[in-house]
Amino acid sequence: MPARRDREGPSTRERGRAAEDLAATWLEARGFDVLARNHATRRGEVDLVCREGETLCFVEVRSRAPAGHGTAAESVTRRKARRVVAAATDWAMRHGGLDRPMRFDVVAITTGPAGPEIVLHRGAFDATGRPGF
Repeated sequence: MPARRDREGPSTRERGRAAEDLAATWLEARGFDVLARNHATRRGEVDLVCREGETLCFVEVRSRAPAGHGTAAESVTRRKARRVVAAATDWAMRHGGLDRPMRFDVVAITTGPAGPEIVLHRGAFDATGRPGF
């Protein structure tokens, strides 16, 4: 499927990749180890698989411009959260992580003229996809 272009700017896919790159760098600077990126299954995808201490963190990255349509973190629906959980479970099964503590986080990036604002929402949703914040 071709990447969608909005006017003359980067495609949606290109903006998403840039947001994931920024989030990975930002998390690493705060002591997270990035173990995998874009782990996909038929049932879903997780943007970043990280480790913070002994905890596996499955991170959904969301980016938005401040346009009044809600925050980047609020754009994670329960359906999307369940798809992240499905991909995270698959990753943990394949890599022996089911016996470790796990957490589902959201990195919300708001772009603006002063540069990006990045917020980490630890435990943003639980294993059923219910919001935790």
